[in-house]
Amino acid sequence: MALNPAYEAIGKGFVSQYYAFFDDPNERSKLANLYNQETSFMTFEGMQLQGALKIMEKLTALTFQKINRIITSVDSQPMFDGGVLISVLGRLQTDEDPPHAYSQTFVLKPVGTSFYIQHDIFRLALHDSL
Repeated sequence: MALNPAYEAIGKGFVSQYYAFFDDPNERSKLANLYNQETSFMTFEGMQLQGALKIMEKLTALTFQKINRIITSVDSQPMFDGGVLISVLGRLQTDEDPPHAYSQTFVLKPVGTSFYIQHDIFRLALHDSL
């Protein structure tokens, strides 16, 4: 496969769709369609998960109901297999907690005329300052 020339539009569109689903507790279950049953990986705050079932168990177990998200930047790069690497930087506030910076990285793997999330890494930017 070749580099996908639409990688920036794909990255921005994907991020918009992903967070629209994630940020609404009633829509979050739709994220299952974006992960592969076996070959998707997620690292969520250091916890390693593989496969759509395990990933969705984690995401649907999150207890917050309200999310206020500000996306600072979405950077995308084309990959040699036609996939897209996406890096997101932003601020996130859940329920009444204070807002925190976060980063999330996705690797979208092409399958036919679409993509699935092959890799997903999420981390709040919390620093221990002891």
